[in-house]
Amino acid sequence: MTLFGYRLPGMSSLILWGLLWEIVGQMGVTFFIPPLSEVVTTLFSVLGTDAFQKALAETAYAFSLGVFFAIVIGIPVGILMGKNRLLDELLLPWVNVFLSAPLTALVPVLMVLFGFGMKAIVITTTLFGIWIIILNARAGVKQINRSLIEMAHSFGASPWKAFSQVYFWAALPEILGGVRIGVIRAVKGVIIGQLLISIVGFGALFELYSANFLMAHFWAVLIVLFALAFTISEFLAYLERKVSYYAAKR
Repeated sequence: MTLFGYRLPGMSSLILWGLLWEIVGQMGVTFFIPPLSEVVTTLFSVLGTDAFQKALAETAYAFSLGVFFAIVIGIPVGILMGKNRLLDELLLPWVNVFLSAPLTALVPVLMVLFGFGMKAIVITTTLFGIWIIILNARAGVKQINRSLIEMAHSFGASPWKAFSQVYFWAALPEILGGVRIGVIRAVKGVIIGQLLISIVGFGALFELYSANFLMAHFWAVLIVLFALAFTISEFLAYLERKVSYYAAKR
Protein backbone atom coordinates (compact mmCIF):
# COMPACT_ATOMS: atom_id res chain seq x y z
CA MET A 1 0.00 0.00 0.00
CA THR A 2 1.23 3.51 -0.77
CA LEU A 3 0.56 6.88 0.83
CA PHE A 4 1.71 10.12 -0.86
CA GLY A 5 3.70 7.96 -3.28
CA TYR A 6 5.53 6.15 -0.47
CA ARG A 7 5.28 2.42 0.14
CA LEU A 8 4.15 1.46 3.62
CA PRO A 9 5.92 -1.79 4.52
CA GLY A 10 4.25 -1.82 7.94
CA MET A 11 0.75 -2.39 6.55
CA SER A 12 1.16 -6.19 6.69
CA SER A 13 2.16 -5.81 10.34
CA LEU A 14 -0.94 -3.70 11.00
CA ILE A 15 -3.14 -6.35 9.42
CA LEU A 16 -1.50 -9.03 11.59
CA TRP A 17 -2.04 -6.99 14.75
CA GLY A 18 -5.64 -6.30 13.67
CA LEU A 19 -6.30 -10.03 13.36
CA LEU A 20 -4.72 -10.63 16.77
CA TRP A 21 -6.88 -7.85 18.24
CA GLU A 22 -10.02 -9.46 16.78
CA ILE A 23 -9.09 -12.89 18.18
CA VAL A 24 -8.35 -11.55 21.67
CA GLY A 25 -11.57 -9.53 21.62
CA GLN A 26 -13.69 -12.50 20.53
CA MET A 27 -12.16 -14.64 23.27
CA GLY A 28 -13.33 -12.11 25.87
CA VAL A 29 -10.00 -12.07 27.71
CA THR A 30 -10.72 -8.58 29.09
CA PHE A 31 -13.55 -6.09 28.74
CA PHE A 32 -10.95 -3.43 27.98
CA ILE A 33 -10.29 -4.94 24.52
CA PRO A 34 -13.51 -5.45 22.55
CA PRO A 35 -13.32 -7.14 19.11
CA LEU A 36 -11.90 -4.96 16.37
CA SER A 37 -14.99 -5.55 14.25
CA GLU A 38 -17.14 -4.08 17.04
CA VAL A 39 -14.80 -1.09 17.32
CA VAL A 40 -14.99 -0.42 13.56
CA THR A 41 -18.79 -0.70 13.59
CA THR A 42 -18.93 1.70 16.55
CA LEU A 43 -16.53 4.04 14.77
CA PHE A 44 -18.88 4.55 11.82
CA SER A 45 -21.81 5.13 14.17
CA VAL A 46 -19.85 7.67 16.22
CA LEU A 47 -18.45 9.73 13.32
CA GLY A 48 -21.77 11.35 12.46
CA THR A 49 -22.81 12.29 15.99
CA ASP A 50 -22.90 15.90 17.16
CA ALA A 51 -20.71 15.05 20.17
CA PHE A 52 -17.94 13.69 17.94
CA GLN A 53 -18.14 16.60 15.49
CA LYS A 54 -17.93 19.09 18.34
CA ALA A 55 -15.00 17.23 19.94
CA LEU A 56 -13.19 17.06 16.61
CA ALA A 57 -13.66 20.79 16.03
CA GLU A 58 -12.40 21.70 19.53
CA THR A 59 -9.40 19.40 19.27
CA ALA A 60 -8.53 20.57 15.75
CA TYR A 61 -8.75 24.21 16.84
CA ALA A 62 -6.42 23.77 19.84
CA PHE A 63 -4.05 21.54 17.88
CA SER A 64 -3.85 23.88 14.87
CA LEU A 65 -3.17 26.95 17.00
CA GLY A 66 -0.60 25.13 19.11
CA VAL A 67 1.28 23.81 16.07
CA PHE A 68 1.06 27.23 14.39
CA PHE A 69 2.70 28.99 17.35
CA ALA A 70 5.29 26.21 17.72
CA ILE A 71 6.30 26.66 14.06
CA VAL A 72 6.26 30.47 13.80
CA ILE A 73 8.21 30.81 17.06
CA GLY A 74 10.37 27.69 16.90
CA ILE A 75 11.80 28.07 13.39
CA PRO A 76 13.05 31.69 13.77
CA VAL A 77 14.44 30.98 17.24
CA GLY A 78 16.25 27.87 15.98
CA ILE A 79 17.71 29.72 12.99
CA LEU A 80 18.88 32.60 15.19
CA MET A 81 20.47 30.15 17.61
CA GLY A 82 22.26 28.47 14.73
CA LYS A 83 23.74 31.71 13.41
CA ASN A 84 24.40 33.55 16.69
CA ARG A 85 26.82 31.91 19.12
CA LEU A 86 25.90 34.06 22.13
CA LEU A 87 22.18 33.43 21.74
CA ASP A 88 22.89 29.74 21.23
CA GLU A 89 24.84 29.50 24.48
CA LEU A 90 22.08 31.34 26.35
CA LEU A 91 19.12 29.32 25.06
CA LEU A 92 20.44 25.84 24.23
CA PRO A 93 20.56 24.55 27.86
CA TRP A 94 16.94 25.61 28.41
CA VAL A 95 15.78 24.08 25.13
CA ASN A 96 17.44 20.78 26.06
CA VAL A 97 15.91 20.90 29.55
CA PHE A 98 12.38 21.44 28.27
CA LEU A 99 12.81 18.83 25.54
CA SER A 100 13.87 16.13 28.00
CA ALA A 101 11.69 17.20 30.95
CA PRO A 102 8.26 15.64 31.60
CA LEU A 103 6.15 18.57 30.41
CA THR A 104 3.01 17.08 31.96
CA ALA A 105 4.38 18.25 35.31
CA LEU A 106 4.09 21.85 34.07
CA VAL A 107 0.35 21.55 33.39
CA PRO A 108 -0.69 22.63 36.94
CA VAL A 109 1.54 25.71 36.57
CA LEU A 110 -0.09 26.57 33.24
CA MET A 111 -3.52 26.17 34.84
CA VAL A 112 -2.59 28.69 37.53
CA LEU A 113 -1.11 31.16 35.04
CA PHE A 114 -3.64 30.90 32.20
CA GLY A 115 -6.77 29.41 33.72
CA PHE A 116 -8.75 26.35 32.73
CA GLY A 117 -9.77 27.38 29.23
CA MET A 118 -8.62 26.89 25.67
CA LYS A 119 -5.66 29.26 26.09
CA ALA A 120 -3.91 26.90 28.51
CA ILE A 121 -4.56 23.93 26.19
CA VAL A 122 -3.07 25.78 23.21
CA ILE A 123 0.01 26.76 25.24
CA THR A 124 0.42 23.15 26.40
CA THR A 125 0.25 21.96 22.79
CA THR A 126 2.82 24.57 21.76
CA LEU A 127 5.21 23.58 24.55
CA PHE A 128 5.08 19.94 23.54
CA GLY A 129 5.95 20.68 19.93
CA ILE A 130 8.24 23.69 19.90
CA TRP A 131 11.51 22.40 21.38
CA ILE A 132 12.33 19.78 18.77
CA ILE A 133 11.49 22.30 16.04
CA ILE A 134 14.00 24.75 17.56
CA LEU A 135 16.72 22.11 17.80
CA ASN A 136 16.25 20.87 14.23
CA ALA A 137 16.21 24.39 12.78
CA ARG A 138 19.40 25.12 14.72
CA ALA A 139 21.01 21.91 13.44
CA GLY A 140 20.04 22.78 9.87
CA VAL A 141 21.68 26.20 10.09
CA LYS A 142 24.83 24.69 11.63
CA GLN A 143 25.18 22.47 8.53
CA ILE A 144 24.80 25.24 5.94
CA ASN A 145 27.68 25.52 3.51
CA ARG A 146 29.70 28.59 4.49
CA SER A 147 30.02 29.59 0.83
CA LEU A 148 26.27 30.33 0.72
CA ILE A 149 26.56 32.70 3.68
CA GLU A 150 29.66 34.38 2.28
CA MET A 151 27.94 34.82 -1.08
CA ALA A 152 24.94 36.47 0.59
CA HIS A 153 27.23 38.86 2.47
CA SER A 154 29.25 39.67 -0.64
CA PHE A 155 26.07 40.66 -2.47
CA GLY A 156 25.07 42.92 0.42
CA ALA A 157 22.06 40.91 1.56
CA SER A 158 20.23 42.49 4.48
CA PRO A 159 19.77 40.39 7.65
CA TRP A 160 16.12 39.75 6.70
CA LYS A 161 17.01 38.65 3.16
CA ALA A 162 19.79 36.41 4.45
CA PHE A 163 17.35 34.93 6.96
CA SER A 164 14.46 34.36 4.53
CA GLN A 165 16.36 33.52 1.35
CA VAL A 166 19.50 31.70 2.55
CA TYR A 167 19.23 30.30 6.07
CA PHE A 168 15.61 29.16 5.91
CA TRP A 169 15.80 27.41 2.52
CA ALA A 170 19.22 25.85 3.13
CA ALA A 171 18.05 24.40 6.45
CA LEU A 172 14.58 23.42 5.19
CA PRO A 173 15.11 19.60 5.17
CA GLU A 174 16.07 19.63 8.86
CA ILE A 175 13.30 22.13 9.66
CA LEU A 176 10.67 19.86 8.11
CA GLY A 177 12.05 16.93 10.08
CA GLY A 178 11.65 18.91 13.28
CA VAL A 179 8.14 20.01 12.35
CA ARG A 180 7.13 16.39 11.68
CA ILE A 181 8.33 15.24 15.10
CA GLY A 182 6.93 18.38 16.72
CA VAL A 183 3.48 17.68 15.28
CA ILE A 184 3.54 14.16 16.74
CA ARG A 185 4.49 15.56 20.14
CA ALA A 186 1.79 18.24 19.80
CA VAL A 187 -0.86 15.51 19.43
CA LYS A 188 0.12 14.25 22.87
CA GLY A 189 0.11 17.80 24.18
CA VAL A 190 -3.39 18.65 23.04
CA ILE A 191 -4.87 15.44 24.48
CA ILE A 192 -3.05 15.88 27.80
CA GLY A 193 -4.32 19.46 27.92
CA GLN A 194 -7.89 18.36 27.22
CA LEU A 195 -7.71 15.67 29.89
CA LEU A 196 -5.98 17.63 32.67
CA ILE A 197 -6.80 21.30 32.09
CA SER A 198 -10.31 21.40 30.68
CA ILE A 199 -12.37 18.33 29.83
CA VAL A 200 -13.22 19.25 26.24
CA GLY A 201 -12.71 17.83 22.76
CA PHE A 202 -11.42 14.29 22.44
CA GLY A 203 -10.36 14.45 26.08
CA ALA A 204 -14.02 14.79 27.08
CA LEU A 205 -14.96 11.79 24.93
CA PHE A 206 -12.17 9.67 26.44
CA GLU A 207 -13.32 10.66 29.93
CA LEU A 208 -16.97 9.94 29.14
CA TYR A 209 -16.42 6.58 27.47
CA SER A 210 -13.91 5.27 30.01
CA ALA A 211 -16.09 6.34 32.96
CA ASN A 212 -19.07 4.47 31.46
CA PHE A 213 -16.99 1.46 30.33
CA LEU A 214 -17.88 2.06 26.67
CA MET A 215 -14.62 0.58 25.48
CA ALA A 216 -15.66 0.15 21.85
CA HIS A 217 -16.43 3.88 21.71
CA PHE A 218 -13.16 4.65 23.52
CA TRP A 219 -11.07 2.68 21.03
CA ALA A 220 -13.02 4.09 18.07
CA VAL A 221 -12.10 7.67 19.03
CA LEU A 222 -8.52 6.61 19.76
CA ILE A 223 -8.23 5.07 16.28
CA VAL A 224 -9.43 8.33 14.72
CA LEU A 225 -6.81 10.25 16.70
CA PHE A 226 -4.04 7.83 15.69
CA ALA A 227 -5.13 7.94 12.05
CA LEU A 228 -5.10 11.73 11.95
CA ALA A 229 -1.66 11.92 13.59
CA PHE A 230 -0.29 9.22 11.26
CA THR A 231 -1.64 10.93 8.14
CA ILE A 232 -0.18 14.32 9.08
CA SER A 233 3.16 12.70 9.96
CA GLU A 234 3.36 10.79 6.66
CA PHE A 235 2.47 13.89 4.65
CA LEU A 236 5.24 15.88 6.34
CA ALA A 237 7.65 12.96 5.84
CA TYR A 238 6.77 13.00 2.13
CA LEU A 239 7.54 16.73 1.94
CA GLU A 240 10.76 16.15 3.85
CA ARG A 241 11.92 13.51 1.36
CA LYS A 242 11.08 15.74 -1.60
CA VAL A 243 12.92 18.72 -0.14
CA SER A 244 15.93 16.56 0.77
CA TYR A 245 16.04 15.20 -2.79
CA TYR A 246 16.06 18.65 -4.40
CA ALA A 247 18.52 19.97 -1.82
CA ALA A 248 20.90 17.12 -2.67
CA LYS A 249 20.47 17.81 -6.40
CA ARG A 250 21.29 21.47 -5.84
